[in-house]
Amino acid sequence: MSSLNIKINQKSNIPLYKQIAQSIIVQIDKGQIVKGAILPSINVFSKEFSVARDTVENAYKILKKDGYISSVKSRGYFVNGRKDKRLRVLLVLNKISFFKKIIYYSFLNALKKKAIVDLQIHHYNPVLLKEILEKNLGLYDYFVIMPHFETNIPKEEYIEVLKMVPENELVILDKSVPEIFGSMSVTQDFMYDTYGALASFRNQFEKYSEIILIFPDLSNHPVEIIEGIQLFCKQNKFKLKKRSDSLHLKLVNKQCYIVIEDDDLTTLIKQTRADKLVIGKDIGILSFNETQLKELLDISVISTDFELMGQTAADLILGSQYIHVKNPFNVIKRSSL
Repeated sequence: MSSLNIKINQKSNIPLYKQIAQSIIVQIDKGQIVKGAILPSINVFSKEFSVARDTVENAYKILKKDGYISSVKSRGYFVNGRKDKRLRVLLVLNKISFFKKIIYYSFLNALKKKAIVDLQIHHYNPVLLKEILEKNLGLYDYFVIMPHFETNIPKEEYIEVLKMVPENELVILDKSVPEIFGSMSVTQDFMYDTYGALASFRNQFEKYSEIILIFPDLSNHPVEIIEGIQLFCKQNKFKLKKRSDSLHLKLVNKQCYIVIEDDDLTTLIKQTRADKLVIGKDIGILSFNETQLKELLDISVISTDFELMGQTAADLILGSQYIHVKNPFNVIKRSSL
């Protein structure tokens, strides 16, 4: 019996010979098959793993073509070793946005030339994430996944998908999944981060008669944000109303608006100017996630540190630190409250 660990999925759309080649490549890249090792002959491999000789031969052709092995007549197939010493990382985001780009480039910069990073998007869909993982398991050293999904999807469904990745290869980003124990993670605590941030603005909220939360129904933002705002308002006896958008919004003096989406923030600012209201005096505005434009407009913001999130994830990978890190949440007080 050989020491090869060949993973074959008969239900996969990937041909068997490619699965075999990739299993061997992964073991070579991870140092599990060392340089100079001899692979089983085609006949021995075929018998041991119950696959056709042609399948093994085609797999070995791929390995020879890519430079992973060499063949010596009458002696066999010898391992040349790993071609590229850099780590291979697959980053899977829920969507592309301004803030996700910050994470992505911070992650790349922190890894420098020590890793090759590929990017894919699952669009809040665990079925699509499953397809991505099925095609790529074994091809990467680490899978960095942002587990934001549509709000109506049962948690058990996406947990099952995440568990397809070996815990020592999985990095959870942005949203915590406590059911995944042994992996790395850099996450926010959406409920209590939001609650704590609002608590720092408590004195500013006192001058407003009610708080209006503009939270899009179909945005797939974490519902824990709403829970944190509700908890804060309940404990501090602030009147809270929720709207799904800013369309046809009639501004009322002494209302404070908490805005999730930048499109709604833009609409809100335009309306204040049309109504000749003074932000920070007649109405209040608090926005999520810092941008340079909000700084220029002097809008108060609560935001996680997206740049640090990407950097920390890279540091965990480079240091092989299997720990869970809470990403810092920042409060930026400006004149809009």
